[in-house]
Amino acid sequence: MGASPKLRSNQVTERSHEISNPKQKRLYTVRESAEFLGRSVWAMRELIWGGKIPVVRTDGGRKIFVDIEDLVDFINHNKSTYL
Repeated sequence: MGASPKLRSNQVTERSHEISNPKQKRLYTVRESAEFLGRSVWAMRELIWGGKIPVVRTDGGRKIFVDIEDLVDFINHNKSTYL
């Protein structure tokens, strides 16, 4: 077996950027949203029911989705510093 070619350090960095997912989904289920925020599903539902995070629902559908941009806005709005 032949030896594998050596990579320059910048080639390793370039390859790590190729792994990104160009089609990242925008709508998440309640469970996925809870995982994103590090909360339980019930805590996520309480945020939704309390009107703190808006949802996307199809006409006549029961399933709800949360926009990733709303999750990021929620995080940014609730940031604070310890003094």
